[in-house]
Amino acid sequence: MANAEHSVRGSATTDTRMGAVRAALWLVAAVLAVRQTAAVLRQPPGERLMDLETWIGPNGVLHVNGSLYDADRFTGTPFAGLVLKPLTRSAEQSLGVAWTFGTLLLVAGIGMLVARALPGPVSRRSGLLAAPIAISLLMLSLPVRNSFYLGQTSIIPVLLVLLGCFAARGERASGLLIGIGAALQPTVLLFAPLLWFTGRRRAAVATAATFTAATALAWAAMPSDSWTYWVHHVAGAGLGSRPDGLANQSLHGALLRFGLEGPLEIVLYLSLAAVVAWFGLRRAIRYAKDGQLLLAVAVTGCVAVAVSPTTWQHQLLWVLLAVVGRVGKRAADRMLWPVLVVLTMTLPNKMLLPNMEVLHPVRDNAVLIAALAAACVVPFLSRTAPEFRRPVPTEYATPVASRWSRIPLLPFWRRALSRPNLLLELLVIRVGYSIYSQIRLAATASTATAEEHGRQIVSIERALGIDIEHWVNQATVKVQWLEDFLGFYYTSFHFPVPLAILAILYIRRPAEYRWARASLAFATLLALVGFWLYPLAPPRLMPGMGFVDTVHGTQDLANPEFGAMTAVTNQYAAMPSLHFGWSLWCGVVVVVLAPKLWMKALGLLHPLITLYVIVASANHWVLDAVGGAAVVGAGFALTYVLSGRRKLLPRAGTGSGTGTDSATGGETRTGAGTGAVPAARTSGDQDRGAGSAAGAGSGTKTVPGSREESAVPAAPK
Repeated sequence: MANAEHSVRGSATTDTRMGAVRAALWLVAAVLAVRQTAAVLRQPPGERLMDLETWIGPNGVLHVNGSLYDADRFTGTPFAGLVLKPLTRSAEQSLGVAWTFGTLLLVAGIGMLVARALPGPVSRRSGLLAAPIAISLLMLSLPVRNSFYLGQTSIIPVLLVLLGCFAARGERASGLLIGIGAALQPTVLLFAPLLWFTGRRRAAVATAATFTAATALAWAAMPSDSWTYWVHHVAGAGLGSRPDGLANQSLHGALLRFGLEGPLEIVLYLSLAAVVAWFGLRRAIRYAKDGQLLLAVAVTGCVAVAVSPTTWQHQLLWVLLAVVGRVGKRAADRMLWPVLVVLTMTLPNKMLLPNMEVLHPVRDNAVLIAALAAACVVPFLSRTAPEFRRPVPTEYATPVASRWSRIPLLPFWRRALSRPNLLLELLVIRVGYSIYSQIRLAATASTATAEEHGRQIVSIERALGIDIEHWVNQATVKVQWLEDFLGFYYTSFHFPVPLAILAILYIRRPAEYRWARASLAFATLLALVGFWLYPLAPPRLMPGMGFVDTVHGTQDLANPEFGAMTAVTNQYAAMPSLHFGWSLWCGVVVVVLAPKLWMKALGLLHPLITLYVIVASANHWVLDAVGGAAVVGAGFALTYVLSGRRKLLPRAGTGSGTGTDSATGGETRTGAGTGAVPAARTSGDQDRGAGSAAGAGSGTKTVPGSREESAVPAAPK
């Protein structure tokens, strides 16, 4: 009876939490939808729905007497022009608003269809949360944002295909919908082979017949335009923007960007397109027969993206649908593919990769590479694979008990003993730093405000007797080799040292890596708050104080643009000093974790040298360093509050003595006679709602590495 009552209470609590999470996700989706709609409607009529203007504007294709393609602005099929031709002038005044809200409804419809079509088996939690998550991701994606802003029609073929595959009753209705989508976007015809070879032959025939009928109707009504589109421009190739522009994310566009042209480029493009279509459609057919029809649709769409002569950014929604595929046998690798796709489809390419010339081919073709990977390379798991539902679990450490009962504050935030996926980690670090740089650059202020704050800092330092910046700066300028050393240290050690420490921890001490990385991330986020709230002019930009910038050279203080650095960084983001803050973080981590005394000494030396460098070079005030120390301390404190102490409970029976074994990736060990303790938990505990408070054992533990998680008695504490 007691167990039944506890089960009922637990179920009620779980349902309540699930309802709250679902409501929050729907709220996020609604906010994104409202924000996107408002961003469009707030634009002046002449600056919004720019592509829609090619249809309904004074010089739009609906009003011209000649060909639709005379100005090369219209890129749709003749059938698309025929469908929208009946629009009257009376509808044009309200069409912009109606089109925006209509696009919103189309996106919501795609999200609902995707949520219903997830490859099973799907847990109850995933089923409830899928729709708001799908709609939110669609709202954030670049194709949907472009469709909203430009007034594009590219969402319609995607919706028609999804309706035909997952909502239409009967194969003829399914083929009719997909055929209309193909008449609007010819590469949708690739879905006909998918239907044929998966047993839906009537739907395949109906698709081809509908496409043929719609195209023939357009030929009969507009023969000249049809000839221009299908023959002169080869299914629209060459219409719109330059085919070698970055917006054309197809194989044809990539080859043109690589400098190929003429017959050689055409032959190579057709050969590559045939290979991609062959391998991609075979994979799509296999996944459809495996019961993953949504993944098969996404793979086919990715093939269409790659082989189309022109694939503009607003036509790339198929790539985002590929997130439904499951990749990776380990739980730690399961998030790599969806995160990679979502970031590629929602962020500008320059945020994904550094601005290095050797990476430009990858950066410029990131979406195409993602489409090719989904179509031909990524090893999506079959539903029959044992890891499809039960990936190899991640082994989590049990935190040591804290002095306060509310720590860790977030019991689900646990530290894994194994290394995180390297590619995912590098991608998140790169994107995180890009976002940090953008926010820092946006946290601007007037020169008067920044200089007034600088005078406040000088007054405080004089009152405290620590206004040593001018004396140190002038003394340094008199020694040339010291001035050169400061410039070298300032520009060379800021990034490499923290990255080197993170790399060493990742390789040798993965559990400690997560603790150190979280602390650094919190400190950096808190520093952004300081940049926003207290813009501060550094000593080198304070007029009349006689400081010499030993790193950047003489600055023209009469000009608000202080040289080339203004374009790449916020000149007034001085408080707190992350130059000192990051170096202090390096010192703390090295002192705490380094095994040798000389290593600890080097760790202490780095922040001390950095403090001298930033003050002597006139790039920071002394109080900026104090602010940097404060955010670093707050970063370590937040990590402690949220996840508990850095130390982990030792694992029983792994040797003699206690400590950290760097050879096993930083897992702690204990010797005989110390008493057995609960083993580290696996990711399977999440589904059972296990807490992570130290010492809160439940009498069972999970045996990692087994195909089925079996409960065995845990050793008493």
